[in-house]
Amino acid sequence: MKVRDKVNVVFILAILSVFSGCVPDLRSSHEKLSVYQVQSIPNISITKEEVWGFCGHSTIVHDYELMTIKGDKVVIDYSTGLMWHQSGSEEHISWLSEKFFGLEYSSRWHKVEGWIKELNERKYAGYSDWRLPTLEEAVSLLESSKKNNDLYIDPLFSDKQRWIWTADKYSAGAVWAVTFDYGGVDSYGVHSRGNYVRPVRTGG
Repeated sequence: MKVRDKVNVVFILAILSVFSGCVPDLRSSHEKLSVYQVQSIPNISITKEEVWGFCGHSTIVHDYELMTIKGDKVVIDYSTGLMWHQSGSEEHISWLSEKFFGLEYSSRWHKVEGWIKELNERKYAGYSDWRLPTLEEAVSLLESSKKNNDLYIDPLFSDKQRWIWTADKYSAGAVWAVTFDYGGVDSYGVHSRGNYVRPVRTGG
């Protein structure tokens, strides 16, 4: 099957998810979520609730395929209709720049958004609609056991990005993140340098 045909399959699956319910319909727009809301998101099995989030894994049966499109590696999940950057940022990225004389700056200082903007400007894998995953989308990557060296994520993905940002906020100063080293969800401060970026896009 040609690359274009396979990508079209992802688009079809995304449509079917709306009408049939057979494919998980994961939220793609970001929100502000409480710990309770995070512990109530669908398609997860929580092994331990925590005051900061939870440890657990996705209940989605994935159908992944690693592909190279225009020299760029992506992982297509035919079960969710999502296309993932196979790796992501090479370094930790803080959500915001450091404070300068105690002042915060406008959105142009958002480092995470800036990294994704550059990815879209160069059209990674031929696309310019890459974005941060919502927590539901990012949690879908959590496996029930260590499958990628010591990480709870499928081995088709790079094992460098041990923790990734999501687009969902916990508060004005914290954002939800998914950690693959212990299989959990936690919030991190916007100035934290401990997280990577793994972009996603809706296939099609």
